[in-house]
Amino acid sequence: MNFWESLREGLRTLRVNRLRSTLALLGIIIGVAAVICMVAVASGARLEVSEKIRTLGANLLLVRPGAQSSGGVRREAGTRHTLTEDDASAIRRQFRDVQIAAPLLSHSMQVVAGNKNWATLVAGINPDYLVAREWRIANGRSLTAEDLEAGAKVAIIGAVIAAELFDDQPAIGQMLRIGNVPFAVIAVLDKKGLGVAGRSQDDVVFVPLATTKGRLFGAVHGGAHQALDLIVVKAADATAVPRLQGEIKALLRERHQLRGDRPDDFSIENPADVMSARAGAVRILGYLLISIASLSLIVGGISIMNTMLVSVTERTREIGLRMAVGARRRDIRRQFLAEAATLALVGGVCGVAVGCLAATLVAWQAGWPVLLSPSAIALACGFAGMVGVFFGLYPAYRASRLDPIAALRAE
Repeated sequence: MNFWESLREGLRTLRVNRLRSTLALLGIIIGVAAVICMVAVASGARLEVSEKIRTLGANLLLVRPGAQSSGGVRREAGTRHTLTEDDASAIRRQFRDVQIAAPLLSHSMQVVAGNKNWATLVAGINPDYLVAREWRIANGRSLTAEDLEAGAKVAIIGAVIAAELFDDQPAIGQMLRIGNVPFAVIAVLDKKGLGVAGRSQDDVVFVPLATTKGRLFGAVHGGAHQALDLIVVKAADATAVPRLQGEIKALLRERHQLRGDRPDDFSIENPADVMSARAGAVRILGYLLISIASLSLIVGGISIMNTMLVSVTERTREIGLRMAVGARRRDIRRQFLAEAATLALVGGVCGVAVGCLAATLVAWQAGWPVLLSPSAIALACGFAGMVGVFFGLYPAYRASRLDPIAALRAE
């Protein structure tokens, strides 16, 4: 009896005992489905982290003001207003490895266009900020030196603002009002999606930095006309980022006259470190989920072994008869191994379908990204087949070692 004959015979036997075969299949189906779903969710989570790192921009350091203390109570970071445009200029001049040191001043405000309004983040920038963030303009033009010097009333809007205020109609040249000040829209930015904090990066309006100070919210920072909310530093090379972090700290402490053990009145963050830590956590969680899912496959293999052992007991006389008419022990082993492998492979195919459906439902219901990988599907099916063969070895061996005479006498 060759392999294909053994396979056909195995399929016929499984069809005869449909209920028992179905119950044995369930373990493999659940195991393969769990592996496919967990791999898809974990891969999607890693892809999301990588995408967030990409949208942040490469080789960045974020310099923020420190926290203000009042009556012994320390407020949130960014309330002390110790950073200035001169600090940004000094960082740019002092270090050759710094490509850009872009200042930013921001505040939440109400934006109005026609009969529509929207609460959003209004930020004063210069063109270097968009370059540092690698933020492309979908339509229109960027800010110019003339816009910055004159404090022009022009605005660059994100995709969310374009959709909410202009219904995705052409926004270039349209007028919007920030507070009581009218602005002309000169550009719409490409979409960037959610940021690290889970807030949409496209829900923003950018205006010239001088305009925010002179016309919009110059008094927001308690009259500190030069105060900034953020300095975005872009390094020329990723290897220079850790060194620049220490050098910028030393420069700002010197400029802010912080002597001895006085604490910093600013903070320097490397967003790539935060995202890398998150990526590591996601990777570990993915390994954990896949390990748990793999245990389901092992449980399925045990159910296959149990089914095959019961089959050997029930078919003892059949085995004895086959040996009596010339079947060799290896033919008996091949037959039972073929039955176990068939169970596992059928369960694997069904499990792939269930796993893909489950991953799609997770993506739809929870809003999580999933990434269905052909290699993961092939690996899960191959692993299911190996589980079937491994857990079918002992029942096949036991069947082949039966004494033909004793087998024929069995009831």
